[in-house]
Amino acid sequence: MHSGIKTYIDASHAIAHNKVMIIDNHIILTGSFNFSKAAEEANAENVLIMHDVDLAARYLANWRIHQTHSNLYSQ
Repeated sequence: MHSGIKTYIDASHAIAHNKVMIIDNHIILTGSFNFSKAAEEANAENVLIMHDVDLAARYLANWRIHQTHSNLYSQ
C-alpha cells in the first residue's frame, strides 16, 4: 500500500488462496511462500520460479478476469 501498488479485493469466491507474482512479463513465482519474515525464517514454505513468456501471459490473463469483478482496496 505504501509503495503505491494497487491492491484489489476479489470477494466473489468462498475460498481463493493464490500466490502468484509475475515479473517483467516472463518470470512467474508461485507456491505456498508468503513473502513474510516467518515464511523466510520459520515456516516450511515452497516457491516455484519459472521463466516462460506464454505461461506468464496465461497467469496474467487469469488475474485480469478476476480483476473485472474485484474492488480496489483503499484505507
